[in-house]
Amino acid sequence: MFRIISLIIGHINQKIAAIGISAGVAVAFTNVIARYAFDASLVWATELTIFLFLWSVFFGAAYCFKKDAHIAVTVILDIVPSRVAKIMLLVSHLVTFSYLVAISYYGYLYTLLVNDLGEKSIDLWDLPMEYVYAVIPISFAFGAYRVAERIHAILTTSHDKILKESEAEMVL
Repeated sequence: MFRIISLIIGHINQKIAAIGISAGVAVAFTNVIARYAFDASLVWATELTIFLFLWSVFFGAAYCFKKDAHIAVTVILDIVPSRVAKIMLLVSHLVTFSYLVAISYYGYLYTLLVNDLGEKSIDLWDLPMEYVYAVIPISFAFGAYRVAERIHAILTTSHDKILKESEAEMVL
C-alpha cells in the first residue's frame, strides 16, 4: 500500500512541477509577445505566471525529497563514525519531518482562514485564493511523506551502509 501511495505522490509531484513550469513559461512568453508585438499586455498573465511557478517550485521541492536532491552539507558526517553519522542523519530527518508537518498543518489552517475571508484574485476572474494557497499544505505534506520514507530507510539500513559516496568520489 505504501508503494502505491509513493507512486501516486511521485506522479503528482512530477506532473504538477512539469506542467506548472511549462505553462508558466508559455504564459509569460505569450504576454511578452503581446506586449511588444501588439502593444497590449494580458492583465492576468503576470499573476497566473506567479501562481504557476509557485506551484511548480513547491511540488518540485517535494519531489526532490524523493530523489534526495536537496543540498546537504556532509562534512561532519564524513568524519564521524558511521554509528554517530546514522544518529545524526536520523535526528536531522526527524527535525525536517517535524518542520514539514507543522508547515503543512498551519498552511491548512491558513487556507481555511482565506476561505472564510472569501479572498479572491483580482486579475484571475475572481479565482478563490484558497486554491492558490493550497499548494502549501499539500506540497509540504507530500514532502513530509517523503522524509518519513527516508527515516524508515535510515532505521532499516545498517550503519556501515548508511552514508553514500561523497560528491568528490562520485565525480572521480
